Amino acid sequence: MTMIKNTLLAVVSSVTAFSGWAQDNTTAKSSDDLVVTANRFPQPVSSVLAPADVVTREDIDRWQAKSLNDVMRRLPGVDISQYGGMGQGSSLSVRGTEARHVLVLIDGVPMARLGISNGVDFNQVPLALVQRVEFIRGPRSAIYGSGAIGGVINIITQTDKEGGKVQAGIGSKGYQQYDGALRQRFDNTVATVAGSYQMTNGFNVKPGSPYSVDSDRDGFRNKSFWGGLEQQFNQNFSGFVRGYGYTNNSDYDVGSVPYSPKYSNDEDRLYSHTYDMGLRFLSGAFSSQLTGSYQKQKDYNYSSQNGRYGISTTLDDMDQRNLQWGNTYAFEHGSVTAGADFQQQRLTSSDNSFADTYKRDNTGLYLSGQQQFGSVTLEASGREDKAGDFGWHGTWQTAAGWEFVDGYRATLSYGTGFLTPSLGQQYGSKRFGIDSNSNLKPEESKQWEMGLEGLTGPLDWRLSAYHYKIQNLINYDSDPVTYQGQYYNVDKATIKGVEWTGSFDTWMFTHRLTLQYIDPRNDQTDEVLARRSKRQAKYQLDWTMFNLDMDISYQYYGKRYDNISSTYNPEQRVLPSYSTVDVSASYPITSQLTVRGRIANLFDKDYETAYGYATPGREYYLTGSYTF
Repeated sequence: MTMIKNTLLAVVSSVTAFSGWAQDNTTAKSSDDLVVTANRFPQPVSSVLAPADVVTREDIDRWQAKSLNDVMRRLPGVDISQYGGMGQGSSLSVRGTEARHVLVLIDGVPMARLGISNGVDFNQVPLALVQRVEFIRGPRSAIYGSGAIGGVINIITQTDKEGGKVQAGIGSKGYQQYDGALRQRFDNTVATVAGSYQMTNGFNVKPGSPYSVDSDRDGFRNKSFWGGLEQQFNQNFSGFVRGYGYTNNSDYDVGSVPYSPKYSNDEDRLYSHTYDMGLRFLSGAFSSQLTGSYQKQKDYNYSSQNGRYGISTTLDDMDQRNLQWGNTYAFEHGSVTAGADFQQQRLTSSDNSFADTYKRDNTGLYLSGQQQFGSVTLEASGREDKAGDFGWHGTWQTAAGWEFVDGYRATLSYGTGFLTPSLGQQYGSKRFGIDSNSNLKPEESKQWEMGLEGLTGPLDWRLSAYHYKIQNLINYDSDPVTYQGQYYNVDKATIKGVEWTGSFDTWMFTHRLTLQYIDPRNDQTDEVLARRSKRQAKYQLDWTMFNLDMDISYQYYGKRYDNISSTYNPEQRVLPSYSTVDVSASYPITSQLTVRGRIANLFDKDYETAYGYATPGREYYLTGSYTF
């Protein structure tokens, strides 16, 4: 294992400091893999003091993943609750934090948060658009602002590989997949176009529902496109413009007999479009980039019985504008990054009777630096955010790494984080009968972490112990008679955890193992937080023989509680532990044609990650791809 490297100056001189141009020519197993997400400048994974993982497009193809959930559940610290199959809703927890405590970026820009719950269902992002995923565990609000409490997931859609690729696949439950991409250079201009279509007939996600309409299959259909231009104007200036979008149609179940047609929605249609552009300046050790982004999302929920414009239809219509300016200066054994972010959100949430309109502006200023002093590396970041009516909110973090023996490093870090309430939580919602709360505060966190990592023989390993204190957690309460309610700050939580990751090679086999124990508890009730497994074990085995690439993935999740106790549910319901095995294989028929296959849930295990929601069982997939 290569530890702290003295190459930051060379890195900044050769690679932009921002994820819009993140390179995709390395593999996740290389300690020299460059990441931009940790501190908003490019650095080798080995120099990042926080736990970090990188997934490349090659990894995604080798695993034969069909969704971002398939990708993320392989990574350390991740626990996913799925409310059905492909395309249905899901929530992702990192190290026991809430789903809303994970910041999801696309090409470095925060994804819009449509729902009143303040979470991001990033499983709606088509996997065909994804070229790379960078995953940082631990607080990063001092770098990115609101939302980065449990970690940051940066989904990168850009690639530097020229050429073309077409792909087609089939699978269980009527699964179909078709996608293609072409990237072509014309002197100093590079053009990229891509498109995809994916569908499945699905299965009945709530087989226990008494509502007869719920007895059908719950399918999913997706169409996506991506187009962009990159231009190198001269030795110092370059720029890009790009646009991408997708349309998702998801079926789901009501779960009970609706007492009114107004509450019979069982279909969701999401339209998402993003357009962004940027300019970059690079001169010696200094780089600067200015980017602008516009996101438009329209999310319809409606009843299959009444149609998309029927009595029960609801619409969340959001515009989000982002402006980012970042600057990095590299010097011997260190670098400094500073910049400013601006975000504006406009949301109209409506049904046939009411419409709620919201607006919020957020301005952030940040400063981050890293410096190596011999065998010691120090890192510090600070940020101030002004989010709407909440005024200025400061966060900071610091970390130290000490390579006390060649190949062994100890790390210690402390950081704060916060999450502003969603627009609906703060300002209320007429159509849901929710009152506004002018006294609502952002959720806040304090976290420390100790780590030890090293290269012991063939074993590259890391041990981390962490402790979270989260306060001002937002909860909801309503009147049992009028059902009028309000969001308020009440809960506190403490999360303690230990995580061990290791990888090693034996002959032609590559092994990767993750072990995790967490204890996430509500401080008021001492109850374990819902839908988090306290124990996890993940094992991945890869090998190549006679040009046949094989991958086996084993995942174990201990028992979890499906709920926290309340007046309506006085006891916590237990969901049993479970384990799954996936097997995938690929074989190059020619240098351009590759055939891939996968069996998901090889032993057809029956389990639930959310009470009452079925999981798909054993599934088969076959895919062929042709490159040119």
